[in-house]
Amino acid sequence: KSEEDVPNMSLLDITEGDNERGIPKAKFIDDVAAFSDTFQPPASPELLIGAYSDLMNKYRTYEAQLQQRQGRLKEKVPELEKSLSLLRTLMEKQENPDAAPGLARYSLADNILAQAELDYPHNTTVNLWLGANVMLEFTYPEALDFLSQNQDRAKTELQETVADLAFVRDQIVTSEVTMSRIFNWDVRRKRTAGGAKTTS
Repeated sequence: KSEEDVPNMSLLDITEGDNERGIPKAKFIDDVAAFSDTFQPPASPELLIGAYSDLMNKYRTYEAQLQQRQGRLKEKVPELEKSLSLLRTLMEKQENPDAAPGLARYSLADNILAQAELDYPHNTTVNLWLGANVMLEFTYPEALDFLSQNQDRAKTELQETVADLAFVRDQIVTSEVTMSRIFNWDVRRKRTAGGAKTTS
């Protein structure tokens, strides 16, 4: 077939809108023959299956990226909760002028801990890792605000990631079912064409 005999097909032809974060929704084809005839010339089974295979690969990529993101966020949320709990303990101790100094262990590097003495009533600041080897000093209220915002953001992102992952997996199922329907339509079409030839 020449290129003029092959209809143009884009992602928009086999999707219908996006979810809230821009992931396309796979179009379920109920009547494959009617859908094929919406193209000029009619779309072949090979073209339709190829288009849905490409879409499936996109969803597999989305799925892998979202799984990685979910894993990172599942680690981040408890870390932020632990940091907030520690900060609140320091703030409570600071309010008690009779609090005796305490000892704390902190990480110098992987599997290397050091010990520090904390003078609770006189401590007013903490240092927080911001990432990319950057540490910044915060007052207790500033640190509480910063960590709380990060915790809220991480929880929201985790909820969105879980929702997106479920959405993508639904689109994978829709694509697989649609590809199966296209294949079955092609088989029936060929049988009908073979039967017609035998009859004639």
